[in-house]
Amino acid sequence: MRASATTPLMNQDDIVKAVTDVNGLPAIRSRTGGWRSSLYIIWVEVSERFAYYGASSNLITYLTDYLNQSTVTAAKNVNAWSGVASLLPLLGAFVADSYLGRYKTIIISSLIYLLGLVLLTLSAIPPSLRPNSCANDNKLGTETCVSSFQVGFFFFSLYLVAFGQGGHKPCVQAFGADQFDEENTEEKKWQSSFFNWWYMGVCGGGLLAVSLVMYIQDDIGWGLGFGIPAIAMAVALLVFILGRRSYRLAVMGDGSPFTGIAQVFVTAYRKRDGLVRGEGSDVELVCENCPESRSLAPTNQFRCLDKAAIPDELDVASCSKNKWRICTVTQVEEAKLLLRLLPIWGSCLGYAVIFAQSSTFFTKQGKTMDRYLGSSFQVPAAALQSFISLGIMLIVPFYDRIFVPIARKITSKPSGISMLQRIGIGMVISVISMVLAALVESKRLQIAKEHGLLDDPYAMVPMSFCWLIPQYLFFGMADVFTMVGLQEFFYNQMPDGLRSLGAALYLSIIGVGSFLSSAVITIVEMVSTTSGGESWFADNLNRAHLDYFYWLLAVLSGVFFCLFVCLASHYTYKRENLVL
Repeated sequence: MRASATTPLMNQDDIVKAVTDVNGLPAIRSRTGGWRSSLYIIWVEVSERFAYYGASSNLITYLTDYLNQSTVTAAKNVNAWSGVASLLPLLGAFVADSYLGRYKTIIISSLIYLLGLVLLTLSAIPPSLRPNSCANDNKLGTETCVSSFQVGFFFFSLYLVAFGQGGHKPCVQAFGADQFDEENTEEKKWQSSFFNWWYMGVCGGGLLAVSLVMYIQDDIGWGLGFGIPAIAMAVALLVFILGRRSYRLAVMGDGSPFTGIAQVFVTAYRKRDGLVRGEGSDVELVCENCPESRSLAPTNQFRCLDKAAIPDELDVASCSKNKWRICTVTQVEEAKLLLRLLPIWGSCLGYAVIFAQSSTFFTKQGKTMDRYLGSSFQVPAAALQSFISLGIMLIVPFYDRIFVPIARKITSKPSGISMLQRIGIGMVISVISMVLAALVESKRLQIAKEHGLLDDPYAMVPMSFCWLIPQYLFFGMADVFTMVGLQEFFYNQMPDGLRSLGAALYLSIIGVGSFLSSAVITIVEMVSTTSGGESWFADNLNRAHLDYFYWLLAVLSGVFFCLFVCLASHYTYKRENLVL
Protein backbone atom coordinates (compact mmCIF):
# COMPACT_ATOMS: atom_id res chain seq x y z
CA MET A 1 0.00 0.00 0.00
CA ARG A 2 1.08 3.59 -0.60
CA ALA A 3 0.44 6.83 1.16
CA SER A 4 -3.01 8.36 1.05
CA ALA A 5 -3.39 11.03 -1.58
CA THR A 6 -5.10 13.22 0.98
CA THR A 7 -2.77 12.74 3.95
CA PRO A 8 -2.75 16.18 5.65
CA LEU A 9 0.58 17.84 6.21
CA MET A 10 -0.63 19.94 9.12
CA ASN A 11 -2.25 19.33 12.48
CA GLN A 12 -5.67 20.70 13.26
CA ASP A 13 -3.98 23.02 15.77
CA ASP A 14 -2.44 24.75 12.76
CA ILE A 15 -5.82 25.62 11.32
CA VAL A 16 -6.92 29.14 12.12
CA LYS A 17 -10.59 30.03 12.45
CA ALA A 18 -12.49 30.07 9.15
CA VAL A 19 -13.25 33.39 7.54
CA THR A 20 -15.27 34.40 4.49
CA ASP A 21 -13.70 36.13 1.54
CA VAL A 22 -15.25 38.76 -0.71
CA ASN A 23 -16.83 36.12 -2.93
CA GLY A 24 -18.73 34.55 -0.06
CA LEU A 25 -16.49 31.47 -0.05
CA PRO A 26 -15.11 30.07 3.21
CA ALA A 27 -11.34 30.39 3.52
CA ILE A 28 -8.89 28.75 5.89
CA ARG A 29 -5.79 30.58 6.98
CA SER A 30 -3.24 27.87 7.43
CA ARG A 31 0.29 27.06 6.41
CA THR A 32 -0.91 24.95 3.47
CA GLY A 33 -4.14 23.85 1.88
CA GLY A 34 -7.66 25.17 2.37
CA TRP A 35 -9.54 27.63 0.18
CA ARG A 36 -6.50 29.83 -0.40
CA SER A 37 -4.66 27.16 -2.37
CA SER A 38 -7.83 25.74 -3.95
CA LEU A 39 -8.64 29.16 -5.42
CA TYR A 40 -5.29 29.09 -7.25
CA ILE A 41 -6.32 25.74 -8.71
CA ILE A 42 -9.79 26.95 -9.67
CA TRP A 43 -8.21 29.82 -11.61
CA VAL A 44 -5.89 27.32 -13.29
CA GLU A 45 -8.92 25.34 -14.39
CA VAL A 46 -10.67 28.47 -15.68
CA SER A 47 -7.68 29.15 -17.96
CA GLU A 48 -7.30 25.52 -19.00
CA ARG A 49 -10.99 25.10 -19.83
CA PHE A 50 -10.89 28.34 -21.81
CA ALA A 51 -8.03 26.81 -23.81
CA TYR A 52 -9.77 23.44 -24.22
CA TYR A 53 -13.16 24.76 -25.31
CA GLY A 54 -11.57 27.43 -27.43
CA ALA A 55 -9.77 24.72 -29.38
CA SER A 56 -12.56 22.13 -29.48
CA SER A 57 -16.03 23.71 -29.42
CA ASN A 58 -15.99 24.79 -33.07
CA LEU A 59 -14.19 21.75 -34.46
CA ILE A 60 -17.16 20.53 -36.47
CA THR A 61 -17.18 23.83 -38.38
CA TYR A 62 -13.45 23.61 -39.12
CA LEU A 63 -13.74 20.00 -40.27
CA THR A 64 -16.66 20.65 -42.61
CA ASP A 65 -15.67 24.08 -43.98
CA TYR A 66 -11.86 23.72 -44.12
CA LEU A 67 -11.08 19.99 -44.21
CA ASN A 68 -14.01 19.28 -46.56
CA GLN A 69 -15.60 16.55 -44.43
CA SER A 70 -19.29 15.65 -44.52
CA THR A 71 -21.48 16.41 -41.51
CA VAL A 72 -21.59 12.73 -40.49
CA THR A 73 -17.82 12.22 -40.87
CA ALA A 74 -17.06 15.43 -39.00
CA ALA A 75 -19.45 14.50 -36.17
CA LYS A 76 -17.81 11.07 -35.87
CA ASN A 77 -14.32 12.63 -35.83
CA VAL A 78 -15.33 15.13 -33.14
CA ASN A 79 -16.86 12.33 -31.07
CA ALA A 80 -13.77 10.14 -31.56
CA TRP A 81 -11.43 12.91 -30.48
CA SER A 82 -13.64 13.80 -27.50
CA GLY A 83 -13.74 10.13 -26.55
CA VAL A 84 -9.95 9.77 -26.66
CA ALA A 85 -9.52 13.05 -24.75
CA SER A 86 -11.86 11.74 -22.04
CA LEU A 87 -10.27 8.27 -21.81
CA LEU A 88 -6.62 9.37 -21.73
CA PRO A 89 -7.08 10.70 -18.15
CA LEU A 90 -7.13 7.04 -17.08
CA LEU A 91 -3.49 6.83 -18.21
CA GLY A 92 -2.64 10.17 -16.62
CA ALA A 93 -4.25 9.13 -13.34
CA PHE A 94 -2.31 5.85 -13.31
CA VAL A 95 0.99 7.67 -13.81
CA ALA A 96 0.15 10.23 -11.12
CA ASP A 97 -1.08 7.73 -8.51
CA SER A 98 1.66 5.20 -9.13
CA TYR A 99 4.82 7.08 -9.99
CA LEU A 100 5.01 10.88 -10.29
CA GLY A 101 2.39 12.23 -7.93
CA ARG A 102 -0.20 14.78 -8.96
CA TYR A 103 1.96 17.92 -8.82
CA LYS A 104 4.70 16.66 -11.18
CA THR A 105 2.15 15.08 -13.52
CA ILE A 106 0.32 18.41 -13.83
CA ILE A 107 3.54 20.25 -14.72
CA ILE A 108 4.67 17.72 -17.36
CA SER A 109 1.24 17.26 -18.94
CA SER A 110 0.70 21.03 -19.08
CA LEU A 111 3.87 21.43 -21.13
CA ILE A 112 2.68 18.74 -23.57
CA TYR A 113 -0.75 20.39 -23.67
CA LEU A 114 0.82 23.76 -24.49
CA LEU A 115 2.97 22.23 -27.25
CA GLY A 116 -0.11 20.70 -28.86
CA LEU A 117 -1.93 24.04 -28.85
CA VAL A 118 1.09 25.82 -30.37
CA LEU A 119 1.24 23.23 -33.18
CA LEU A 120 -2.52 23.55 -33.67
CA THR A 121 -2.04 27.30 -34.10
CA LEU A 122 0.73 26.72 -36.64
CA SER A 123 -1.57 24.40 -38.61
CA ALA A 124 -3.78 27.39 -39.37
CA ILE A 125 -1.14 30.03 -40.24
CA PRO A 126 1.57 29.10 -42.84
CA PRO A 127 0.19 28.44 -46.36
CA SER A 128 1.96 25.06 -46.42
CA LEU A 129 -0.01 23.92 -43.34
CA ARG A 130 -3.21 25.96 -43.61
CA PRO A 131 -6.01 24.48 -45.75
CA ASN A 132 -8.06 26.87 -47.87
CA SER A 133 -11.74 27.22 -47.05
CA CYS A 134 -13.77 24.57 -48.84
CA ALA A 135 -17.10 26.25 -48.22
CA ASN A 136 -17.41 27.87 -51.64
CA ASP A 137 -15.89 24.88 -53.46
CA ASN A 138 -18.43 22.54 -51.84
CA LYS A 139 -21.25 24.52 -53.40
CA LEU A 140 -19.65 23.93 -56.82
CA GLY A 141 -19.24 20.24 -56.11
CA THR A 142 -15.43 20.05 -56.23
CA GLU A 143 -13.83 17.04 -54.56
CA THR A 144 -11.16 18.46 -52.26
CA CYS A 145 -9.11 21.52 -51.42
CA VAL A 146 -6.83 20.17 -48.68
CA SER A 147 -3.77 17.91 -48.77
CA SER A 148 -3.31 14.73 -46.74
CA PHE A 149 -0.24 16.30 -45.07
CA GLN A 150 -2.31 19.25 -43.85
CA VAL A 151 -4.96 16.89 -42.48
CA GLY A 152 -2.32 14.73 -40.79
CA PHE A 153 -0.54 17.68 -39.17
CA PHE A 154 -3.83 19.08 -37.89
CA PHE A 155 -4.95 15.80 -36.31
CA PHE A 156 -1.48 15.15 -34.85
CA SER A 157 -1.62 18.54 -33.13
CA LEU A 158 -5.21 17.95 -32.00
CA TYR A 159 -4.46 14.56 -30.46
CA LEU A 160 -1.34 15.94 -28.78
CA VAL A 161 -3.69 18.39 -27.05
CA ALA A 162 -5.81 15.42 -25.96
CA PHE A 163 -2.71 13.62 -24.63
CA GLY A 164 -1.62 16.61 -22.55
CA GLN A 165 -5.15 17.15 -21.29
CA GLY A 166 -5.23 13.48 -20.27
CA GLY A 167 -2.58 14.08 -17.62
CA HIS A 168 -3.73 17.54 -16.61
CA LYS A 169 -7.48 17.13 -16.14
CA PRO A 170 -7.79 14.30 -13.55
CA CYS A 171 -4.86 15.47 -11.47
CA VAL A 172 -5.83 19.14 -11.17
CA GLN A 173 -9.32 18.31 -9.96
CA ALA A 174 -8.14 15.74 -7.41
CA PHE A 175 -5.28 18.05 -6.39
CA GLY A 176 -7.78 20.81 -5.66
CA ALA A 177 -9.94 18.54 -3.50
CA ASP A 178 -6.79 17.36 -1.69
CA GLN A 179 -6.39 20.84 -0.24
CA PHE A 180 -9.15 20.11 2.30
CA ASP A 181 -8.59 17.95 5.38
CA GLU A 182 -11.28 15.25 5.37
CA GLU A 183 -10.66 14.61 9.08
CA ASN A 184 -11.98 18.10 9.83
CA THR A 185 -15.81 18.40 9.78
CA GLU A 186 -15.87 21.98 8.50
CA GLU A 187 -13.31 21.32 5.78
CA LYS A 188 -15.29 18.25 4.72
CA LYS A 189 -18.30 20.51 4.06
CA TRP A 190 -16.12 22.98 2.18
CA GLN A 191 -14.72 20.18 0.06
CA SER A 192 -18.26 19.40 -1.14
CA SER A 193 -18.74 23.11 -1.86
CA PHE A 194 -15.41 23.17 -3.70
CA PHE A 195 -16.76 20.81 -6.37
CA ASN A 196 -19.63 23.25 -7.07
CA TRP A 197 -17.36 26.29 -7.40
CA TRP A 198 -14.84 24.23 -9.31
CA TYR A 199 -17.44 23.39 -11.94
CA MET A 200 -18.60 26.98 -12.05
CA GLY A 201 -14.99 27.95 -12.84
CA VAL A 202 -14.93 25.28 -15.55
CA CYS A 203 -18.05 26.75 -17.10
CA GLY A 204 -16.81 30.30 -16.71
CA GLY A 205 -13.78 29.41 -18.82
CA GLY A 206 -15.98 27.62 -21.33
CA LEU A 207 -18.44 30.51 -21.51
CA LEU A 208 -15.66 32.99 -22.21
CA ALA A 209 -14.20 30.68 -24.86
CA VAL A 210 -17.40 30.08 -26.82
CA SER A 211 -18.38 33.77 -26.55
CA LEU A 212 -15.04 35.21 -27.67
CA VAL A 213 -12.98 32.58 -29.46
CA MET A 214 -15.85 31.27 -31.61
CA TYR A 215 -16.42 34.78 -32.98
CA ILE A 216 -12.70 35.19 -33.74
CA GLN A 217 -12.52 31.79 -35.48
CA ASP A 218 -15.58 32.44 -37.64
CA ASP A 219 -15.03 36.11 -38.51
CA ILE A 220 -11.31 36.92 -38.07
CA GLY A 221 -9.22 33.78 -38.55
CA TRP A 222 -8.37 30.36 -37.18
CA GLY A 223 -4.71 31.22 -36.56
CA LEU A 224 -5.70 33.73 -33.90
CA GLY A 225 -8.63 31.53 -32.93
CA PHE A 226 -6.24 28.70 -31.98
CA GLY A 227 -3.49 31.03 -30.74
CA ILE A 228 -5.56 32.59 -27.96
CA PRO A 229 -6.25 29.15 -26.34
CA ALA A 230 -2.48 28.50 -26.45
CA ILE A 231 -1.86 31.75 -24.55
CA ALA A 232 -4.56 30.79 -22.02
CA MET A 233 -2.85 27.45 -21.40
CA ALA A 234 0.47 29.21 -20.80
CA VAL A 235 -1.29 31.42 -18.24
CA ALA A 236 -2.77 28.33 -16.54
CA LEU A 237 0.68 26.79 -16.15
CA LEU A 238 2.12 30.04 -14.79
CA VAL A 239 -0.67 30.47 -12.21
CA PHE A 240 -0.26 26.88 -11.04
CA ILE A 241 3.47 27.32 -10.47
CA LEU A 242 2.94 30.61 -8.62
CA GLY A 243 0.74 28.87 -6.04
CA ARG A 244 3.39 26.25 -5.21
CA ARG A 245 4.12 27.43 -1.67
CA SER A 246 0.49 27.35 -0.58
CA TYR A 247 -0.32 23.80 -1.70
CA ARG A 248 -0.86 20.81 0.55
CA LEU A 249 1.16 18.08 -1.12
CA ALA A 250 0.70 14.38 -0.49
CA VAL A 251 3.71 12.25 0.40
CA MET A 252 4.35 9.61 -2.25
CA GLY A 253 4.46 6.09 -0.89
CA ASP A 254 6.43 3.12 -2.14
CA GLY A 255 4.98 1.22 -5.07
CA SER A 256 1.67 1.49 -6.83
CA PRO A 257 -1.71 1.57 -5.07
CA PHE A 258 -2.92 -0.82 -7.74
CA THR A 259 -0.63 -3.44 -6.22
CA GLY A 260 -2.67 -3.51 -3.02
CA ILE A 261 -5.86 -4.04 -5.02
CA ALA A 262 -4.26 -6.83 -7.05
CA GLN A 263 -3.09 -8.55 -3.85
CA VAL A 264 -6.69 -8.86 -2.70
CA PHE A 265 -7.88 -10.62 -5.86
CA VAL A 266 -4.84 -12.91 -6.01
CA THR A 267 -5.08 -13.85 -2.34
CA ALA A 268 -8.86 -14.36 -2.44
CA TYR A 269 -8.50 -16.64 -5.48
CA ARG A 270 -5.74 -18.61 -3.76
CA LYS A 271 -8.02 -19.14 -0.76
CA ARG A 272 -11.16 -19.73 -2.81
CA ASP A 273 -11.86 -23.03 -1.09
CA GLY A 274 -11.67 -21.52 2.40
CA LEU A 275 -14.43 -20.27 4.67
CA VAL A 276 -16.26 -17.02 4.01
CA ARG A 277 -16.77 -14.58 6.86
CA GLY A 278 -19.82 -15.67 8.82
CA GLU A 279 -19.60 -19.37 7.94
CA GLY A 280 -17.66 -20.37 11.02
CA SER A 281 -17.47 -18.99 14.53
CA ASP A 282 -13.67 -19.23 14.53
CA VAL A 283 -13.23 -17.13 11.40
CA GLU A 284 -11.64 -13.74 12.10
CA LEU A 285 -10.50 -11.04 9.73
CA VAL A 286 -7.09 -9.43 9.84
CA CYS A 287 -8.09 -6.03 11.22
CA GLU A 288 -4.74 -4.28 11.54
CA ASN A 289 -4.85 -0.64 10.47
CA CYS A 290 -2.45 0.35 7.74
CA PRO A 291 -0.44 3.28 9.09
CA GLU A 292 -0.46 4.99 5.73
CA SER A 293 -4.19 4.80 4.99
CA ARG A 294 -7.42 5.47 6.79
CA SER A 295 -9.16 2.28 7.90
CA LEU A 296 -12.38 1.07 6.32
CA ALA A 297 -15.09 -0.95 8.06
CA PRO A 298 -15.98 -4.40 6.64
CA THR A 299 -19.11 -4.60 4.46
CA ASN A 300 -21.30 -7.51 3.45
CA GLN A 301 -21.03 -7.07 -0.33
CA PHE A 302 -18.64 -9.27 -2.33
CA ARG A 303 -17.94 -11.35 0.77
CA CYS A 304 -15.92 -13.83 -1.28
CA LEU A 305 -13.11 -11.22 -1.23
CA ASP A 306 -13.09 -11.37 2.58
CA LYS A 307 -11.17 -14.63 2.21
CA ALA A 308 -8.10 -12.51 1.42
CA ALA A 309 -8.20 -11.21 5.03
CA ILE A 310 -8.91 -14.57 6.70
CA PRO A 311 -5.74 -16.33 7.91
CA ASP A 312 -5.46 -20.00 6.99
CA GLU A 313 -3.47 -22.61 8.89
CA LEU A 314 -0.28 -21.85 6.99
CA ASP A 315 -0.58 -18.13 7.73
CA VAL A 316 -1.07 -18.82 11.44
CA ALA A 317 1.78 -21.33 11.63
CA SER A 318 4.27 -19.07 9.86
CA CYS A 319 2.97 -15.76 11.27
CA SER A 320 2.93 -14.61 7.64
CA LYS A 321 2.85 -10.88 6.90
CA ASN A 322 3.24 -11.38 3.16
CA LYS A 323 0.43 -9.30 1.61
CA TRP A 324 0.27 -11.69 -1.34
CA ARG A 325 -0.91 -14.26 1.22
CA ILE A 326 -2.84 -12.22 3.77
CA CYS A 327 -4.46 -8.78 3.33
CA THR A 328 -6.00 -6.28 5.72
CA VAL A 329 -9.68 -5.38 5.88
CA THR A 330 -8.88 -1.96 4.44
CA GLN A 331 -7.22 -3.54 1.41
CA VAL A 332 -10.23 -5.80 0.87
CA GLU A 333 -12.70 -2.93 1.22
CA GLU A 334 -10.73 -0.81 -1.26
CA ALA A 335 -11.06 -3.61 -3.81
CA LYS A 336 -14.79 -3.77 -3.08
CA LEU A 337 -15.06 -0.02 -3.64
CA LEU A 338 -13.84 -0.42 -7.20
CA LEU A 339 -16.28 -3.26 -7.88
CA ARG A 340 -19.20 -1.26 -6.49
CA LEU A 341 -18.35 1.74 -8.66
CA LEU A 342 -18.32 -0.11 -11.99
CA PRO A 343 -22.12 -0.68 -12.29
CA ILE A 344 -22.80 2.98 -11.44
CA TRP A 345 -20.22 3.95 -14.07
CA GLY A 346 -21.99 1.89 -16.72
CA SER A 347 -25.48 3.17 -15.89
CA CYS A 348 -24.36 6.79 -16.49
CA LEU A 349 -23.35 6.16 -20.11
CA GLY A 350 -26.81 7.16 -21.39
CA TYR A 351 -26.28 10.63 -19.97
CA ALA A 352 -22.86 10.80 -21.64
CA VAL A 353 -24.37 10.05 -25.07
CA ILE A 354 -26.68 13.04 -24.68
CA PHE A 355 -23.74 15.13 -23.44
CA ALA A 356 -21.96 14.57 -26.78
CA GLN A 357 -24.67 16.28 -28.83
CA SER A 358 -24.18 19.90 -27.77
CA SER A 359 -20.90 20.34 -29.66
CA THR A 360 -21.98 18.46 -32.80
CA PHE A 361 -25.58 18.39 -34.02
CA PHE A 362 -26.76 21.24 -31.80
CA THR A 363 -24.15 23.44 -33.48
CA LYS A 364 -25.09 22.34 -37.01
CA GLN A 365 -28.75 22.81 -36.10
CA GLY A 366 -28.12 26.39 -34.95
CA LYS A 367 -26.10 27.18 -38.08
CA THR A 368 -29.24 26.88 -40.24
CA MET A 369 -31.27 29.36 -38.13
CA ASP A 370 -31.54 33.14 -37.91
CA ARG A 371 -28.68 34.14 -35.59
CA TYR A 372 -28.69 37.89 -36.20
CA LEU A 373 -28.70 40.35 -33.31
CA GLY A 374 -29.73 43.62 -34.83
CA SER A 375 -29.11 44.22 -38.51
CA SER A 376 -25.44 43.26 -38.82
CA PHE A 377 -24.08 41.08 -35.98
CA GLN A 378 -24.49 37.33 -36.44
CA VAL A 379 -23.95 35.05 -33.45
CA PRO A 380 -21.54 32.17 -34.29
CA ALA A 381 -23.40 28.83 -34.15
CA ALA A 382 -20.83 27.29 -31.80
CA ALA A 383 -21.21 30.28 -29.45
CA LEU A 384 -24.72 29.09 -28.64
CA GLN A 385 -23.05 26.61 -26.30
CA SER A 386 -22.42 29.58 -24.05
CA PHE A 387 -26.01 29.23 -22.86
CA ILE A 388 -25.02 25.92 -21.25
CA SER A 389 -22.28 27.65 -19.29
CA LEU A 390 -24.57 30.57 -18.53
CA GLY A 391 -27.19 28.21 -17.11
CA ILE A 392 -24.57 26.52 -14.95
CA MET A 393 -23.21 29.81 -13.62
CA LEU A 394 -26.73 30.88 -12.66
CA ILE A 395 -27.66 27.58 -11.00
CA VAL A 396 -24.44 26.82 -9.06
CA PRO A 397 -24.66 29.78 -6.62
CA PHE A 398 -28.34 29.02 -5.99
CA TYR A 399 -27.58 25.34 -5.46
CA ASP A 400 -24.57 25.87 -3.20
CA ARG A 401 -25.73 28.85 -1.13
CA ILE A 402 -29.49 28.23 -0.89
CA PHE A 403 -30.52 24.69 -1.83
CA VAL A 404 -27.75 22.81 0.01
CA PRO A 405 -28.12 24.66 3.37
CA ILE A 406 -31.88 24.07 3.34
CA ALA A 407 -31.50 20.41 2.34
CA ARG A 408 -28.74 19.98 4.95
CA LYS A 409 -31.16 20.97 7.72
CA ILE A 410 -33.68 18.40 6.49
CA THR A 411 -31.38 15.46 5.74
CA SER A 412 -28.42 16.21 8.08
CA LYS A 413 -26.11 15.34 5.16
CA PRO A 414 -23.06 17.64 4.69
CA SER A 415 -23.90 17.93 0.97
CA GLY A 416 -27.66 18.31 1.44
CA ILE A 417 -28.65 15.35 -0.71
CA SER A 418 -26.68 12.21 -1.45
CA MET A 419 -24.31 12.16 -4.39
CA LEU A 420 -26.33 9.49 -6.20
CA GLN A 421 -29.56 11.46 -5.74
CA ARG A 422 -27.86 14.48 -7.27
CA ILE A 423 -26.67 12.44 -10.26
CA GLY A 424 -30.14 10.98 -10.82
CA ILE A 425 -31.86 14.38 -10.81
CA GLY A 426 -29.47 15.59 -13.50
CA MET A 427 -30.17 12.54 -15.65
CA VAL A 428 -33.90 13.32 -15.59
CA ILE A 429 -33.23 16.95 -16.59
CA SER A 430 -31.00 15.77 -19.48
CA VAL A 431 -33.88 13.69 -20.86
CA ILE A 432 -36.08 16.79 -20.71
CA SER A 433 -33.45 18.76 -22.64
CA MET A 434 -33.41 16.13 -25.38
CA VAL A 435 -37.22 16.20 -25.61
CA LEU A 436 -37.07 20.00 -26.00
CA ALA A 437 -34.41 19.62 -28.71
CA ALA A 438 -36.63 17.19 -30.63
CA LEU A 439 -39.64 19.52 -30.43
CA VAL A 440 -37.63 22.54 -31.59
CA GLU A 441 -36.11 20.62 -34.50
CA SER A 442 -39.58 19.45 -35.58
CA LYS A 443 -40.67 23.09 -35.55
CA ARG A 444 -37.61 24.13 -37.59
CA LEU A 445 -38.29 21.49 -40.25
CA GLN A 446 -41.93 22.56 -40.43
CA ILE A 447 -40.93 26.20 -41.03
CA ALA A 448 -38.37 25.15 -43.66
CA LYS A 449 -41.09 23.20 -45.47
CA GLU A 450 -43.58 26.08 -45.31
CA HIS A 451 -41.03 28.44 -46.91
CA GLY A 452 -39.94 25.98 -49.59
CA LEU A 453 -36.40 25.61 -48.27
CA LEU A 454 -36.16 21.81 -48.11
CA ASP A 455 -33.86 21.60 -51.15
CA ASP A 456 -31.62 24.54 -50.25
CA PRO A 457 -28.97 23.39 -47.72
CA TYR A 458 -27.45 26.87 -47.42
CA ALA A 459 -30.66 28.82 -46.86
CA MET A 460 -31.30 30.46 -43.51
CA VAL A 461 -34.52 29.15 -42.00
CA PRO A 462 -36.58 32.15 -40.77
CA MET A 463 -36.64 30.91 -37.20
CA SER A 464 -34.79 32.68 -34.37
CA PHE A 465 -31.91 30.90 -32.62
CA CYS A 466 -33.66 31.83 -29.36
CA TRP A 467 -35.78 28.71 -29.81
CA LEU A 468 -32.62 26.70 -28.99
CA ILE A 469 -31.94 28.49 -25.71
CA PRO A 470 -34.21 26.29 -23.50
CA GLN A 471 -32.52 23.04 -24.54
CA TYR A 472 -29.09 24.60 -23.86
CA LEU A 473 -30.21 25.92 -20.45
CA PHE A 474 -31.63 22.53 -19.44
CA PHE A 475 -28.32 21.02 -20.53
CA GLY A 476 -26.61 23.38 -18.07
CA MET A 477 -29.02 22.47 -15.27
CA ALA A 478 -28.37 18.79 -15.87
CA ASP A 479 -24.62 19.40 -15.69
CA VAL A 480 -24.90 21.11 -12.28
CA PHE A 481 -26.48 17.97 -10.88
CA THR A 482 -25.00 15.05 -12.82
CA MET A 483 -21.54 16.25 -13.84
CA VAL A 484 -20.67 17.82 -10.48
CA GLY A 485 -22.26 14.86 -8.70
CA LEU A 486 -20.13 12.43 -10.70
CA GLN A 487 -16.97 14.39 -9.90
CA GLU A 488 -17.65 14.36 -6.17
CA PHE A 489 -18.89 10.76 -6.19
CA PHE A 490 -15.87 9.24 -7.92
CA TYR A 491 -13.44 11.33 -5.87
CA ASN A 492 -15.12 10.52 -2.55
CA GLN A 493 -15.79 6.82 -3.12
CA MET A 494 -12.38 5.85 -4.48
CA PRO A 495 -9.63 4.45 -2.24
CA ASP A 496 -7.47 7.29 -0.88
CA GLY A 497 -4.47 6.36 -3.00
CA LEU A 498 -6.51 6.32 -6.22
CA ARG A 499 -8.20 9.71 -6.12
CA SER A 500 -6.74 10.76 -9.49
CA LEU A 501 -8.22 7.59 -10.97
CA GLY A 502 -11.57 8.64 -9.53
CA ALA A 503 -11.50 11.87 -11.53
CA ALA A 504 -10.39 9.91 -14.60
CA LEU A 505 -13.28 7.44 -14.23
CA TYR A 506 -15.81 10.25 -14.27
CA LEU A 507 -14.16 11.66 -17.39
CA SER A 508 -14.07 8.22 -19.00
CA ILE A 509 -17.88 8.12 -18.81
CA ILE A 510 -17.94 11.11 -21.13
CA GLY A 511 -15.29 9.50 -23.35
CA VAL A 512 -17.09 6.19 -23.73
CA GLY A 513 -20.33 8.12 -24.21
CA SER A 514 -18.73 9.93 -27.17
CA PHE A 515 -17.78 6.60 -28.76
CA LEU A 516 -21.27 5.26 -28.09
CA SER A 517 -22.70 8.37 -29.73
CA SER A 518 -20.61 7.65 -32.82
CA ALA A 519 -21.78 4.03 -32.77
CA VAL A 520 -25.44 5.09 -32.51
CA ILE A 521 -24.93 7.57 -35.36
CA THR A 522 -23.41 4.81 -37.52
CA ILE A 523 -26.26 2.40 -36.81
CA VAL A 524 -28.95 5.03 -37.38
CA GLU A 525 -27.24 6.15 -40.59
CA MET A 526 -27.17 2.57 -41.86
CA VAL A 527 -30.78 1.80 -40.91
CA SER A 528 -32.24 5.10 -42.12
CA THR A 529 -30.64 4.78 -45.58
CA THR A 530 -31.79 1.20 -46.08
CA SER A 531 -33.76 0.80 -49.31
CA GLY A 532 -32.70 4.24 -50.50
CA GLY A 533 -34.28 6.18 -47.64
CA GLU A 534 -33.22 9.70 -46.60
CA SER A 535 -30.51 9.76 -43.96
CA TRP A 536 -31.44 11.26 -40.59
CA PHE A 537 -28.07 13.06 -40.79
CA ALA A 538 -28.13 14.33 -44.37
CA ASP A 539 -25.72 17.20 -45.07
CA ASN A 540 -28.82 19.18 -45.98
CA LEU A 541 -30.32 19.39 -42.48
CA ASN A 542 -33.63 20.51 -43.99
CA ARG A 543 -33.89 17.01 -45.45
CA ALA A 544 -32.52 15.28 -42.36
CA HIS A 545 -34.42 14.11 -39.28
CA LEU A 546 -32.43 15.14 -36.24
CA ASP A 547 -35.74 15.28 -34.38
CA TYR A 548 -36.12 11.50 -34.74
CA PHE A 549 -32.56 11.07 -33.49
CA TYR A 550 -33.21 13.27 -30.44
CA TRP A 551 -36.35 11.28 -29.57
CA LEU A 552 -34.31 8.07 -29.83
CA LEU A 553 -31.68 9.45 -27.45
CA ALA A 554 -34.36 10.56 -24.99
CA VAL A 555 -35.75 7.01 -24.86
CA LEU A 556 -32.28 5.42 -24.54
CA SER A 557 -31.33 7.81 -21.76
CA GLY A 558 -34.61 7.03 -19.98
CA VAL A 559 -33.75 3.33 -20.05
CA PHE A 560 -30.29 4.02 -18.61
CA PHE A 561 -31.87 6.17 -15.88
CA CYS A 562 -34.12 3.27 -14.80
CA LEU A 563 -31.03 1.06 -14.60
CA PHE A 564 -29.23 3.73 -12.58
CA VAL A 565 -32.09 3.98 -10.06
CA CYS A 566 -32.06 0.22 -9.57
CA LEU A 567 -28.29 0.12 -8.98
CA ALA A 568 -28.15 3.27 -6.86
CA SER A 569 -30.82 1.92 -4.49
CA HIS A 570 -28.52 -1.00 -3.62
CA TYR A 571 -25.26 0.97 -3.46
CA THR A 572 -23.30 0.91 -0.18
CA TYR A 573 -21.33 4.10 0.49
CA LYS A 574 -17.78 3.96 1.78
CA ARG A 575 -17.56 3.77 5.55
CA GLU A 576 -14.29 5.06 6.94
CA ASN A 577 -12.56 6.30 10.10
CA LEU A 578 -14.10 3.50 12.12
CA VAL A 579 -12.15 1.50 14.66
CA LEU A 580 -11.90 -2.07 13.43
